[in-house]
Amino acid sequence: MKKYIKGFIAFFVLIVMLFIPEHIAYAEDRALEQVKENGELVIGTSADFPPFEFYAGEGDEQEIVGMDILIAEKIADDLGVELVIQDMGFDSLLPALESNKIDMIVAGMTPTEERRKSVNFSDIYFQTFQNIMVRSGDKDIYDSIEALAGQTIGVQSGTLQEELAQQIPNAKITKLENINDLILSLETNRIEAIVMQGPNAVAHAENNDELYTYEGDFELDEQDQGSAIAIRYGEDSLVEAVNESLAEISENNLTEDYLATAGEYMSQDTEGGFASKYWRYFLDGTAMTIFISLIGVLVGLVLGFILSLMRLAKNVIIRFLGSSYVEFVRGTPLLIQVMFIYFGVGVFFNLPALTAGIIAVSLNSGAYICEIIRSGLNSVDSGQSEAARSLGMSRNQAMRHIIFPQALKNIWPALGNEFITIIKESSIVSVIGVGELIFQTRVVRSASFEGILPLIITMMIYFVLTFTLTKILNYFEGRMNHD
Repeated sequence: MKKYIKGFIAFFVLIVMLFIPEHIAYAEDRALEQVKENGELVIGTSADFPPFEFYAGEGDEQEIVGMDILIAEKIADDLGVELVIQDMGFDSLLPALESNKIDMIVAGMTPTEERRKSVNFSDIYFQTFQNIMVRSGDKDIYDSIEALAGQTIGVQSGTLQEELAQQIPNAKITKLENINDLILSLETNRIEAIVMQGPNAVAHAENNDELYTYEGDFELDEQDQGSAIAIRYGEDSLVEAVNESLAEISENNLTEDYLATAGEYMSQDTEGGFASKYWRYFLDGTAMTIFISLIGVLVGLVLGFILSLMRLAKNVIIRFLGSSYVEFVRGTPLLIQVMFIYFGVGVFFNLPALTAGIIAVSLNSGAYICEIIRSGLNSVDSGQSEAARSLGMSRNQAMRHIIFPQALKNIWPALGNEFITIIKESSIVSVIGVGELIFQTRVVRSASFEGILPLIITMMIYFVLTFTLTKILNYFEGRMNHD
């Protein structure tokens, strides 16, 4: 028992140490110099927020555009570097900044007092307003904050609107990460209204006749009425450079031009049907999902086999290490593991999002495959091993030629279920910006303003993948049973 306690304490200390560097002040501010040396300015955004940042274009030419992107391009040009855009979930932006995955956040972010405790902010570059979105048929019913009392209100998690919604008396607040999911919830009567940033609400209402928006009478602090760029603490040189660019934008009143340009992108009406415009996104997402799943399965099989042998080992230390790993991985959500590897380990190692996602899926899969293999090995009668040894086989020979082939027949259905699970759970890596199927679905929903159709297509793609894999696994299972 003492060994277990010491092991868990050591692991806890390791986790705490991983986050210590986030709070250590820079000894020397080289942020601006580093950006120029790298030759690129990496910004993080959540491209589902028109007119600030969203996808637009024709067919394969879709790209992230919007007022914020034009501002970021202006800053990059002033610095003489190339602009690199990282699209990810809004909740992931602050962790990405704090773990040095990006140089700054340009995502229509409001510099609230709570956020200022974690990061620094530039000057306000856009004075905004806060709106309420309702269904067009309900515009005369829910026409004020008071009229929404006691109703279910949707907000994007991790935003200022999450706090503002609490000003609605007795409101039942539903938090979702994606604006498109909130719009879909409103259209399908899951919620009665959405608290949204004004320009974003207006953009959606202008592109959807079923939606109606009006400015909400919220009590707002002065700092809560604008958007700013988030930058890490200690990087004052970068803040100063950004503020210089923002001052020039303000002096020349460029935000109005940027908003007008964003509006032009949103009003573009390209020819062709939905499939002809966006099929490439579904294809790319499917290919990435298959790639991540395939690597996860292969690495998970090897890791699972090694872990199963560790858990069956006679050495107490080896058995303890194998058991601790399996229990920890099985006891924590894959979502947390993905974010920890990308953001937490990223404090020390600059892992690309795809690499971090594959590592997380593989490590998670290995723990579950370990238990499947271990149970299969234990299901083989001990007399089989004794008979093999009596014939002069070594322990390794007995395992390879006698025990494992019999165990494989027993565990094949469970292994098949794990392979199918990996295909579906690989979607979790979308939170760190990996362009698999769910991520690409979000892109299509943002670009097309379609809520349900992209989901139906994605659901059918997952069904085809899992159904095909099931048939392949059933074929080999039949061959093994026949043998």
